[in-house]
Amino acid sequence: MPLMGSLYLGTSGLQTSQNSLNTTGHNITNANTVGYTRQQILYNTRRYNTLSKSTAKISNEQVGLGVQYSKTRAVRDVFLDKTFRKESGRSMFYETSTNALDEVETLLGEFSGEEFSDGLENFWTAIQELVKDPTSATVQGLFVQRASQLTERAKAVYDGFVDYQNKLNTSISGMVDQINAIGHDIALLNDQIVEVQAAGIETPNDLRDQRDLLLDELGKLVNMTYTENVEGYVAIQIEGTDFLKGDQVYEIGLSTDAVTGFVTPYWKFAANWRTNDAGERYLDISGAQVFDLKKEISTQMNTDVGQLKATLLARGDKHATYKDIDVEGGSTDINTYNTDIAQSVIMNVEAEFDQLMQRLTTAVNTVLESASNQYKPLFVMVDPAEGFTTTNIIVNPWYVDSPTNLSMMKADDQADYETAQKLAQVFQDERYTLNPNVATKVSFLQYYNGLVTQVANSAYVNRAISESQENTVSSIDEARQQIAGVSTDEELQYMIMFQNAYNASSRYINVVNDMLEGLLTTLS
Repeated sequence: MPLMGSLYLGTSGLQTSQNSLNTTGHNITNANTVGYTRQQILYNTRRYNTLSKSTAKISNEQVGLGVQYSKTRAVRDVFLDKTFRKESGRSMFYETSTNALDEVETLLGEFSGEEFSDGLENFWTAIQELVKDPTSATVQGLFVQRASQLTERAKAVYDGFVDYQNKLNTSISGMVDQINAIGHDIALLNDQIVEVQAAGIETPNDLRDQRDLLLDELGKLVNMTYTENVEGYVAIQIEGTDFLKGDQVYEIGLSTDAVTGFVTPYWKFAANWRTNDAGERYLDISGAQVFDLKKEISTQMNTDVGQLKATLLARGDKHATYKDIDVEGGSTDINTYNTDIAQSVIMNVEAEFDQLMQRLTTAVNTVLESASNQYKPLFVMVDPAEGFTTTNIIVNPWYVDSPTNLSMMKADDQADYETAQKLAQVFQDERYTLNPNVATKVSFLQYYNGLVTQVANSAYVNRAISESQENTVSSIDEARQQIAGVSTDEELQYMIMFQNAYNASSRYINVVNDMLEGLLTTLS
């Protein structure tokens, strides 16, 4: 190789070593940056100079001109990324469901320092005392007082369910806003990445890291799929519908129910404004809803992915009452219950709890009203049109004002032990079921215990699944970090190696320079 040409080898070594040092320093600097991906320098050879060609030889005589920088790549595993985002979404689904069940357990247990079960037990105790001495004014007063306490505690529990639904409703609005914001951020990064790549000067790895971090966040919120085209644009689908395509973000809107205030996510581009018979315009979101909440929750079908969906299922679409679970009474049917009520943590418990109060109060009233014309119903409705729902039940003011109006005397002025015993029998009869899917008949006391046990068992199962998912996500993330994460010890080793390579190239150039200087001195 000519002596002047030898300088190419040295300069190529200096350039590639300097690029490698810059990249290594960038890795070390960002070792603790969330979402950062370790970067690597890729090299290839410079073109060869051909000195001579001969068909008689195996190959031509060529001289290499050294090595050159090819590109800087981010070290990621696409398969692990997609798996992580899917499984983190599934983990958030079960974590949200578990949190909802834990909240329900709290509401059914201690509420303002007093358990509802105590109110139920106290009412039962008051009835037992009534059986012993039905004509005692003290016992009658205790009976009316315990009935009032029962309705008050029941309302407190049910209001707790309602408040929690409203809290979940607020969370849903926040998550939809977050999803839309992520979509716009990714669209902006798409444009920046494509612009940098088109220039061909550098690789937009840091921009890609920001985009990947946003995809991680989006994967926790919803069930999404995504693809990247050759230009660098990422397209995203949520629940099988386009969310981001090119630079267009198809936003999710929120439709608010006029009665409950509950919001329903829908695709803005798919909803239509229509006019009803009264000439009023309304937004028709039928067919535009983001989620089909009637589908069976199944890992095999990937219907158990995303925090937003889990929150929607937990909240439900209304405040449920006994009418939503009363298949025997004809208020609903089994299919409607299974698809609309049973899959919602809060609505199912609301309906079962409200059914307990409705059946208990109506059963007590039936005993009193069928015993004699002298008895009035113990429980009455604030609004007769609403029925015996938990929040609509109060103790008859006729008894509250004067508990002795209960009298518990027959027409012959004898103590009415028979009616008192029938009231006691109301609590002891095993003729009630928690919901249409349960065949076991229970009494009122057993009913409430069964309700609490049902919630506890569901929470235990969901918690076990949630913990398993957390372990799965953690193991996948560890595998990702082994590939994409920065090891400062390893990078320091690389830095020493590249420094030595840089020094070697520098010394090589010095040697060539000394040779050239000696040659020129000799010739002069």
